[in-house]
Amino acid sequence: MLLLLSLVVMTASAQITLKGIGHDNRYKKNKETCQMETEYLGWNNTLQKSIFIVENGIYGMTWNGSSLSAPEKDPAVVKEEIKGNNEKEIWANNFNMMYGNSGACYVNGKLVTVSSRDESSTVDEELFRVCKWDAKTGNLLSTEIRPKSDHLESAGMSYNPKDGKVYGLFYLTGNQLSEEITSDPEYFADQDDDMTDGDAGYAICTVDLKTMKVTPITPGLYYYNFITFAINSEGRAFALTSGGSNAVPGEDGKQRDIDNKLTGAQLYEFDLTTGLMKTKAVQKTDSETGELYTDYEPLVGATGYSSQYRRQAACFAKSNPNKMYWVGYFNSGKGVNEWGSWSSLPDKDWETNGKYDTSLYEVDITTGEATRLANVDKRWIFSALWVEGDDCSDDASIDPFNPGGDIPTTGNFIAIQQADNGSIWQHVEMGQQYSYFIEASEGWKVHSVTFNGSQLTVEENVVVTPAVSLQYNRLIVTYEQQATAIEQAPAATPSKALILGSAEGVHIANAKAGDQVTVCGVDGRVVYSRKLSGTYADISLKPNTLYIIKVADKVVKVKL
Repeated sequence: MLLLLSLVVMTASAQITLKGIGHDNRYKKNKETCQMETEYLGWNNTLQKSIFIVENGIYGMTWNGSSLSAPEKDPAVVKEEIKGNNEKEIWANNFNMMYGNSGACYVNGKLVTVSSRDESSTVDEELFRVCKWDAKTGNLLSTEIRPKSDHLESAGMSYNPKDGKVYGLFYLTGNQLSEEITSDPEYFADQDDDMTDGDAGYAICTVDLKTMKVTPITPGLYYYNFITFAINSEGRAFALTSGGSNAVPGEDGKQRDIDNKLTGAQLYEFDLTTGLMKTKAVQKTDSETGELYTDYEPLVGATGYSSQYRRQAACFAKSNPNKMYWVGYFNSGKGVNEWGSWSSLPDKDWETNGKYDTSLYEVDITTGEATRLANVDKRWIFSALWVEGDDCSDDASIDPFNPGGDIPTTGNFIAIQQADNGSIWQHVEMGQQYSYFIEASEGWKVHSVTFNGSQLTVEENVVVTPAVSLQYNRLIVTYEQQATAIEQAPAATPSKALILGSAEGVHIANAKAGDQVTVCGVDGRVVYSRKLSGTYADISLKPNTLYIIKVADKVVKVKL
């Protein structure tokens, strides 16, 4: 009986289900570009928009100890069940935004995806779309556009069960660091003329998933092409770099250098308290002088597989902190040509040459060596990865969506936020529009109205929302009064700046670089003062509070 029980436990522990946000980067037959498949369902009169089904979404695959199932969309999007059903068409169409090309994170049944978008094909106008999801139902809970200055590009984000925080490797610029660091003569300053924002690299940071505020904890930046970031159940943080090698894979499929040491993608461990890489001291001999010296090498080592500098993901099972699961590339963009040689090839023949194939690996965190478990069907890749039912974030107390306080958990709602009265949650129906008559108090006027971060037009004190397409929506009204405690300083040309309410405070738009922004409480105390480096800014402020805000010559009072 005991023997039988042990066999059952061993069999169960060998099988895991990995889920993630899938990306299909394959070239399609008869197409010149690499893109996801899209199917047009038709025009939705209620929403006044076209409805599409795309391959974006949540995918699951099971490793049973000997084979890996093909990734399948979960929840599935079935055309016959969706077409003609207004609410399901909205749900399916929302998957268009489930894309984490700038990073993604899973925490206890909720997902946060960050995708970069470039409105005018210029770096200066790059924006981030942040979406928050229910990982079980695929419901889109909220979406907002964040500015480039938020620095939300990451190699990955992961929940730390030891302190309840989310960490990530975020791509920062040198001007985010303190002068104490940047003025250090030993500080590495990148001289790349194209680096218009200054010295840039990755840094260990915390991120508040409610506000998406990124806070660096490292004293410096790291100049590696990181491709993953994951934290295990013991609170240890690991990251993989992309690594390429021309070495022909050995009989075990792994690449080695001339000293027969594993090469390829490198595993690093980080100290989350300092943000520093963990290293070990190694005695070396100077080849010219023969003198001994001490060098510092990574605490871990190479995987043995060359991986691409493309979006990848890794995670740990809560029950096993010593093995990291990684879905990544393995062939340096090479494949087998028609003569049987290992060489660089065009991507369009991926089905036969194996270029850019992806695999599921187990990575030993004590050595860095990876074991390739199986190839991933049709070379799917992921921007976030978690172990279903055994993830390190299971039972986490944080909620990436909830901004604080109790909110409805069933149905669809609009939170109406105005003045200093908090929010009113109104039950609404998917696909419907809602109108509101807004009446300001004597001496006040409506300054702006936003719906899910987008400004609405107010006509004769009435605003009409777009058709509701999210489970949780937010309508924010801010009010303006000319009398102010801040002395006005008239400008030559009246400012066209707008102060728009947001979930975290205010968003300033249409300003000019160099404009002075000052925020005061009603008691005159300055809570924020800074010159704008661009035409917009986001300022985090306390809710249910009256503020006086000045941008150039424009002065308003707003109640958030």
